[in-house]
Order: sequence, then C-alpha cells, then structure tokens
Amino acid sequence: MNDYAPEPQIYILDTGGQYTHLISRKVRERGVYAEVRPSETPFAELKNAKGVIISGGPRSVYELGSPTVDPALLASDIPVLGICYGQQLIAYLLNGDVRKGDKGEYGLANLNLEPNAGPLFSGVKDHEQVWMSHRDTVFAPPNGFRILASTDTCSIAAIGNDATKKYAVQFHPEVVHTHEGRKVIHNFLFDICGCGKDWEPASRIPVVEQSIRDVAGDRNIFFFVSGGVDSTVAYSLCLKALGEQRVHGAYVDTGLMREDETDFVRKIFTSLGAEHFRVVDAQMDFLSALDGVTEPERKRAIIGEKFVQIQEEILESGPYLDGQWILGQGTIYPDTIESGGTAKADLIKTHHNRVAGIQKLIDENRIVEPLTQFYKDEVRELGGELGLPAEFLERHPFPGPGLAIRCLCADKDEPCVPTADGVIAPIHSVGVQGDSRSYRPVLIVKHLDHARATEAINADQRVNRVIGEVGYNIPLDRQSVIQSSITPGRMDRLRRVDAIVRELSHASGFDKEVWQFPVVLIPLGGDGLPDSVVLRPIDSVDGMTAQSVSMPEKLLHRMRDALLAVPGIAAVYYDLTHKPPGTIEWE
Repeated sequence: MNDYAPEPQIYILDTGGQYTHLISRKVRERGVYAEVRPSETPFAELKNAKGVIISGGPRSVYELGSPTVDPALLASDIPVLGICYGQQLIAYLLNGDVRKGDKGEYGLANLNLEPNAGPLFSGVKDHEQVWMSHRDTVFAPPNGFRILASTDTCSIAAIGNDATKKYAVQFHPEVVHTHEGRKVIHNFLFDICGCGKDWEPASRIPVVEQSIRDVAGDRNIFFFVSGGVDSTVAYSLCLKALGEQRVHGAYVDTGLMREDETDFVRKIFTSLGAEHFRVVDAQMDFLSALDGVTEPERKRAIIGEKFVQIQEEILESGPYLDGQWILGQGTIYPDTIESGGTAKADLIKTHHNRVAGIQKLIDENRIVEPLTQFYKDEVRELGGELGLPAEFLERHPFPGPGLAIRCLCADKDEPCVPTADGVIAPIHSVGVQGDSRSYRPVLIVKHLDHARATEAINADQRVNRVIGEVGYNIPLDRQSVIQSSITPGRMDRLRRVDAIVRELSHASGFDKEVWQFPVVLIPLGGDGLPDSVVLRPIDSVDGMTAQSVSMPEKLLHRMRDALLAVPGIAAVYYDLTHKPPGTIEWE
C-alpha cells in the first residue's frame, strides 16, 4: 500500500497467465482499484474484497502441483470470476469434468450465448468475437452451474451460478480482440460485485515520481536509452523526479539499429533539454560478439551482457562507480510477464533487460525501472502528460535488442518439407500457445487468408506460425534454409528492406492503421539469393495480444516489387499469424 492507492476492491489471483496484469489494468481502466496476488493467497487475506478474478495459466488443473486457490474462496459469498485456466480450476475444484480437448483453440472465435445468459452477459451481443488460448476444456460444469455460452469448437465457453455469484469464462475478456470483453468485466465489477469507482489514472505520475525518489534515495541515475518510447518516457520521468543534474544518459549505437536511427535519437534528446546525454559507437563490439551465433536465446543473452559490459566501461570512465549512481531502464510490464516475471508464468522469451548481468544489478539494488507496471498504450499516455511531442509518441514500438532479433539465423542448411497445406520451413520462431512457450517451424502457404491460417495452426501442432507467399525471385520449390548468422552484410540488407517498408507505409498512411510493423529477414533462399523478407503488420493495444492486419493490395504490390529489387532477396512473405499463437517478434 502507499498514500496514492486505496484498499483493493478486486484481487486478481495469478495462476501464471501471460495476461494476469492485463486483467488488473482492465479493472483499473473501469475506475476500480485492483491488485494482483499469488493464486494460493489465504482466503483470510482476500475476505474484505468485493470480488476476486482467477487468471489464466499455462498448466493443466489435473496435474500434480498445478496452481490452485484456497477452497474457502469458492465456499464464500464473495463473487468470483474465473478466466481460461480459472474456469477450468473452478470446475475442477467443484467436481466438474475437465479434460484435454480434441484440439486446441487459439485466436479468434465467435461466442454463442445461451438464452437468459444472466448478469455476466447483460447487454452483451450474441455471436460476437472472443479471443481463445486453450487446449484443456470443461466437459461438464459443477452442480449448481449452468452453461452460459459456447463456441463452434468449445461447447462450454462460460458457466455460472447466480445464487453463489461464481462465474467463469473460457475466453479472455481482458484482451482487446474480445469485442465485448469490457462489458463482461464491467458487469462483473458493478452489477455482480457492487464496486464503486475509486481509481483515477491521473494519479499515476505522482506515484511513479515518488517511487523513483524512493528507489534512488540520494543516488543519481544513469540511463542507456534506445530512442524508443519506453526508455525515453522513463528517462523523462526521472528527469522530472530528480532534475537534470542527477540524470545522465547514453545511447549505444549497436550496429543493430534502423537506418538514420542515431541521428533521430540525438535530435529527440536535444529537444528534451537533456544536458548530460551522449552517443556511444559500439557497432563492432556487438557485431563481433554475435558472429556465428544462431540460437535466439543466446543472441538475446549476448546483447544483454554486452550492454552490461559497455555500461560498466562507460561508468568506469566517469564518476559513476562511487556508489552514488544506479542504472535506469525503460522495461515495461509485457517484458517482465513474457520473461516469466509473475510467480507461475511460463517463459515465452528472454528479454535483454532480464539477463544475468542485469539481474545482478537488480539484486544489488542498483536499478530503477519506473514503467514495469505499465503497458505500451499507458506509457504513451504518460508521455503525453509529460509533454513529449506526438511525433515521437506515435512511433511504432521497436525491440530493445534491435534488428538482431529480426535477423533470423540457421546453424545448417536444411530442405523444406511439403505438406498437404503448404510447405514447412525448418525456421523456428517463438510462439505462445495456451500461455506456454512454443518454438516451432513455420508453415508457408500460397494464400493470404488469415482465417485459413488460424485453422491450420489449430489443426497442426508442428507449427506455430503461418506465412503467405507475396512474390519471389526464386520459386518456393527451389528455396531451402541456408546456414547463416548475423553479419554486417545481412544487417545492411535488413536495414534497407526495413527502411523501404517504413517509407512506403508512411507515404500511404498505412503506418497509422497498425500498431507495429516488424520486418523480418529469414535465411530462406537459393541460387545466390540467401534471404527472404517477412512482413508482419499487426494491430494491438499493449502487445499482450495482436492481430495480423491485411494490407491494401496496391500497397502490397508496390512493396513487393521494391523489396524484390534489393540484392540478395529471394522472396517476400506475409505473416498471417495472430498472437497467440505466434508472438509479435519471431525471436
């Protein structure tokens, strides 16, 4: 607790789901203060709440040691809402039937409401889109519960007991792609729990500023900034909390940046009035360290450790090691969630802000991360309140490790494998399926049909991503995976194709229609053309879920022709995969 936070009306019990804190944020967006607690929190610590929400999670409820809740909670008169794993857990603990389904359900589905579906679905339209991410299924609800909704794949998509005010849904109402999700959460908070509004988002900046002062004490802060929204907002918050003389910053040019990025960053920080800011050229340090490395987790670890090494070198060159300086970072909440940052969350991918060297600084209390409880859209909102220019705040998110994680590598030559649905290319990418990490090959198809792509992923557990063919210099049947690592030549190639995509997207206005537009270089080619390009335009609010976005055909053709003219490019593909089951980035 602190002076700015009221007593929680809602507790979210964390069973390890990737969206646990997104649930909390959605509750707070409705003006109701909520806090996250471990799922096994004793009921005595929850009994003053007006309601409890049980999150999703990566485990199966019938597995030994899987997350559970205090049985006294379900026996109490406190309203409870279970989400995904939370539905399965409520059913399992109350003697319903929970088993593995015939096939998983990941991504979009349509919800079919039962007549008189009850207060949880009051005002919710029938047949609306929801977001699913599960394989286990409730086959029979507990005694006293009735079925409230279904989908074509899931016969029990929601259950409820109006008398005890216990409800559960298999879908995720907290994500933006569940169209009526806000209404479901609103109904639970106000109609079922009887909450009152007690949370004003404008109070966040004073909270963050005070937390910066509390962590820093009499120490000063040194930032390594990326030029992205997160690190720049974090830097600005520290400036506001401590003043210019106590906050220094450096931008490290890693050689993994976009075209003209360094000049852009220098201009932004000059406009902020950051007196103690400098650019450090470390291109050769990073590229030499990554030479020959193909495994994505190893790449991330090398980048993170290299940042720490260079940080130490810079700190040693100034007055920064006298105990009066700590490290500042722009880590946001999805980074910590996907790195296993909640008590039972499955590791999706390792972020460079959480490798061993950084963790050591955390353990030594030598780090401040003002944004770890915020999501990307909230960070932009904070930046607006701080007076940062809209031109900067509207930039698409860009990963901290830079283009290194968009330059995929291969440790050996491998052929592609034809299947009934297309061709499986042995290029592995990270995915998230049922709240768990997956690392699987990609399916290449001839079409650009998102619905068919989703069906293919749900039906074939060998893959977690589908890409469609846009155009080629070499036909697919003559392409194969080519042994490769990060080299200056490949980075230059990726920088050029990334710049082409950004230029054409901006000129057409398409960049305003998407949340982010990663451009990925994959080692798929032949006949002297070693790489292919994958376009990944997506729509999201906070990065926790994302939808692949279709591009206007005229723009796509213009982009295809320009990309195929770049030396070394064999083909252009389009990523048709939503999140889940694929992550936004490939690594």
